[in-house]
Amino acid sequence: MADIRLFRDYVIELNRSLSDGNATEHTHRPALKTLLESVQDGITATNEPTRIECGAPDYSISSNGLTIGYIEAKDIGVSLDAIERDANRKNPNSSNGKQLRRYRDALPNLIFTNYTEFRWYVNGERRLSATLADANGRSGLTASREGISETDELLSAFLAESAEPVSSPEELARRMARLTHMIRDVVREAFANKQASNNVGDLYKATRQTLVDDLSLDDFADMFAQTLAYGLFAARVNTDANTFHWSTAAGAIPSANPFLRRVFDLTAGIDAKTEPFIGFVDDLSQLLANSDMEAVLSDFGRRGARQDPIMHFYETFLAAYDPQLRERRGVYYTPEPVISYIVRSVDYLLRERFGCPDGLADYQTAEYETLEDVDGEQKPVTKQSHRVLLLDPACGTGSFLYSVIDHIREQFRSGGNAGMWDGYVREHLLPRIFGFELMMAPYAMAHLKLGMQLAAQDMPVEHRANWAYDFGNNERLGVYLTNSLENAEQQAVGLWGPMRVITEEANAAAEIKRELPIMVVLGNPPYSGHSSNASRRNDKLTWIGELIEDYKRVDGKPLGERNPKWLQDDYVKFIRFGQWRIQQSGAGILAFITNHSYLDNPTFRGMRQQLMDTFSDIYLIDLHGNALKKETAPDGSSDQNVFDIRQGVAIAVFVKGPTESGQARVHHADLYGERQTKYETLSEADISGTDWERLQPKSPNYLFKPWNYDLAEEYEHWHKITDVMPVNSAGIVTGQDKVAIRWEYSEMIEAARDFTLPGDEEMNETLVKPILYRPFDTRYTYYSDAVITRRRQDVMRHMLSGNNLGLIFMRQVALDGAYDHFGMSTEMIDNRAFYSSKGIVYFAPLYTYLPEQGLEGSGAREPNLSPEFTADMAQRLGLRFIPDGEGDLDETFGPEDVFHYIYAVFHSPTYRERYDQFLRADFPRVPLTDDIELFRVLVGLGGELTAVHLLKSDSLSAARFGYPVPGDNVVEKAHPKYYAPGEKPPGETAPIERGRVYISKSNRRSGKQGQYFDGVSPEVWESRIGGYRPMDKWLKDRKGRTLTFDDIAHYQRIAAALQETMRLTSEIDAAVADAGMFAVSSLAPLAPTTSP
Repeated sequence: MADIRLFRDYVIELNRSLSDGNATEHTHRPALKTLLESVQDGITATNEPTRIECGAPDYSISSNGLTIGYIEAKDIGVSLDAIERDANRKNPNSSNGKQLRRYRDALPNLIFTNYTEFRWYVNGERRLSATLADANGRSGLTASREGISETDELLSAFLAESAEPVSSPEELARRMARLTHMIRDVVREAFANKQASNNVGDLYKATRQTLVDDLSLDDFADMFAQTLAYGLFAARVNTDANTFHWSTAAGAIPSANPFLRRVFDLTAGIDAKTEPFIGFVDDLSQLLANSDMEAVLSDFGRRGARQDPIMHFYETFLAAYDPQLRERRGVYYTPEPVISYIVRSVDYLLRERFGCPDGLADYQTAEYETLEDVDGEQKPVTKQSHRVLLLDPACGTGSFLYSVIDHIREQFRSGGNAGMWDGYVREHLLPRIFGFELMMAPYAMAHLKLGMQLAAQDMPVEHRANWAYDFGNNERLGVYLTNSLENAEQQAVGLWGPMRVITEEANAAAEIKRELPIMVVLGNPPYSGHSSNASRRNDKLTWIGELIEDYKRVDGKPLGERNPKWLQDDYVKFIRFGQWRIQQSGAGILAFITNHSYLDNPTFRGMRQQLMDTFSDIYLIDLHGNALKKETAPDGSSDQNVFDIRQGVAIAVFVKGPTESGQARVHHADLYGERQTKYETLSEADISGTDWERLQPKSPNYLFKPWNYDLAEEYEHWHKITDVMPVNSAGIVTGQDKVAIRWEYSEMIEAARDFTLPGDEEMNETLVKPILYRPFDTRYTYYSDAVITRRRQDVMRHMLSGNNLGLIFMRQVALDGAYDHFGMSTEMIDNRAFYSSKGIVYFAPLYTYLPEQGLEGSGAREPNLSPEFTADMAQRLGLRFIPDGEGDLDETFGPEDVFHYIYAVFHSPTYRERYDQFLRADFPRVPLTDDIELFRVLVGLGGELTAVHLLKSDSLSAARFGYPVPGDNVVEKAHPKYYAPGEKPPGETAPIERGRVYISKSNRRSGKQGQYFDGVSPEVWESRIGGYRPMDKWLKDRKGRTLTFDDIAHYQRIAAALQETMRLTSEIDAAVADAGMFAVSSLAPLAPTTSP
């Protein structure tokens, strides 16, 4: 035990400082430093103000030069209980709570104190706490013997704590991530406080100039921290634990990665000791020195279908470092069978289509022309290079490049040519295999992985000597830190002095991108709908933005999309990059695995046509597995993704032959089923052994999936609904439903009083409006730009100006099961009123009201129906169109007749089944009839269905859905639950005769009986509108709420409406069948229609 006088002297010093009357937490730091350094020999407590201002803890504690822990001190009297409670929240509120959370999560040995109370945390868990002194009136602070003993025990344990040696890659990745996170935060704070050193500031400027010109300070801090972390990791792999230290690590980074080696030298060089983050770098250095690297890397080379040890290490690191970073960057490990299929297919195509007998191993050379600066002028020159140059433009940790090298090495191994391998690598492998990567951590890991592979460390020990390649002093791997989607011409900004290394890396990558005739582009580009690579910058198109503009045209005309945002996804930009690169080379292969949305989404029709015009053959394997659209195999069995993601994916191999021209031949295959089945199929086949179906993509959509073009020709004769009702838009987007949507009018009024409104705007009760939120679920919103992100005022104002009807429909639906995405409303609608994993709800009012100053219209209205459509209908029917209300259907028809007719047709099961694939791919079209009797029947049935869906039909009161059990009417957790006739709900002694929907459960002990709605048939329960089951969805959204009398009655009417819908749709279909409406002979258009 330490001398008791040390603690008493410490308390005396605290009291002396307090007696001055102006003490702060800074005042007491010297006293604590003295105590810590006196408790045990060899201890140094470093209190560096610059580091503290940049976000480091108050004290770094070291023993004999090695950091052993950290201490953060708050002022005397500050409640540690309150700070810890806040830190334990999911999202801490206070700066102190956030700070404790950050330190506790990142630092394995930490004390948090207010100078009198001490709390010790080990790996984030509180290990001990002690109170040294308490306030005692005029006497100030007094220390008890018990308090001194507990504090001595805590400090002794803290100072004796040593991290366990690390032998698990997962544990090392997690610990590295925590410390890297601290380095990042300190660098951010240094910039925020204008305390960043010249070295770090210059590096930021240089990186923006040459790599990422819109790089934010936060993103730079992230890149910088990971550079240090992975530079140290790479150095440790090549250094003995006893001699490893950050100050000499640069020399241990493999020469095959000169960029990382020199950048690390810049960031951790001579002046690094004064950097505020250096303490954490020292911790990282100690962590790595204390790690069993042989055990950490022992799995290298043992690659399974789903796991690459290096990628697993990186993914574990990312999960602990920044879980959102992976999602933002769209980084996902590519399963080995997928990589293998692509690599073997490329090898086959090179042999069969490009005259390369050795496939990927081919080392033939060829001449190519490029431009070169000659006396200040760009002049064409002829150069020579290898024919088969290969690039992975988003190489990540190098999995595709690893597989390519492995494939080539296996050819040499099976041929018994180990003696040729060394020369081949030097002369014919390193000069033609390239990878680009923007993120520092995977870039460093790619170098590490490929360097270890070429050193034969993934082979059995007895074979390594024959296959290990030793890099020469001026040799490097062709993996570069660069942004593939930036213009290569803009990369070569000159930098001098130490920063020249960044220019050299950028120029080398730019030359490969711009000049070399790359024949193969392959990989797994990131999937990120919110692209990290802007298409516009300072109101000007970027280089990749200009290329993407080509995808915004089809058949020589603009797409006409209101918001073609899906073309901004990073994977689309990488496909465009690969297409451009192969076009520049004149011939070659582009082989990617990506999101599969571009195969049939109408927004991508220009992209599909462009790809067909560029390539001579396109091979597409749709691997499906789209959990967002709840895909199943054709036989109804499970369909799983090959990745651990929800978005479906596809393999695409685009081939541009050396002498072929004309539009591409498009080949398609589907692969459904369990993940393992897909792995096995891909592992056993390549492009030559895949069962392809030849497609014939045609204008206007050029679909990359099987399509019934005969039926499409019939369907596309008809008017598209957006042409029929030209005033339309997507539903309202609140951006914050929890704020902008309320159950009741009065609730919305109260909520609106608390809104922060712009300028002098005052809360206006007239802006509280009803909105159809989900099927049969009307709620209230505050219709103001201050609350709603997208009001869609050009369309929605017509629903506020007078009586109106609106048609709800979709452009795309990505859900399995029968098509059910039609509806109507007399109110504005939310953009998720219907459900689909892609596409949003569209809405078209039947009438448009003439504009008037203010939100609402003048009262005068016009039909939102195109004259071409009503003229076509009038000609067919021999009736005259009137512009308002209903006609007599003998001589006239009106807008509401048209609406009811369309609504009936759209609810015909035959229509939905016949045109299912077209309804899922684009806006619906309206078949017309020249049968006046059929028209009258459908108008009548459509009118009935409209009244039913508005819950205004008299027929609804005839249905009987009971609610027999009294109770509190609360929708309990895990409810609603449905029990079909013949099933026995809990608490019942016999099977039930009528279906029930329970909102609560029975409790035998208390005698409470579960409450339920009675008489609900399985068909009504399973009925769907807009992708939802209304009987389930309406109650599920009210979980925990008490149902009012009106709520219960409303739910009963929903059940009745769904029952009536089944009756009416059956009658609609019978009328359609009797009239032969969908017989081919009845479908020829009588009048010109708008273009499809």
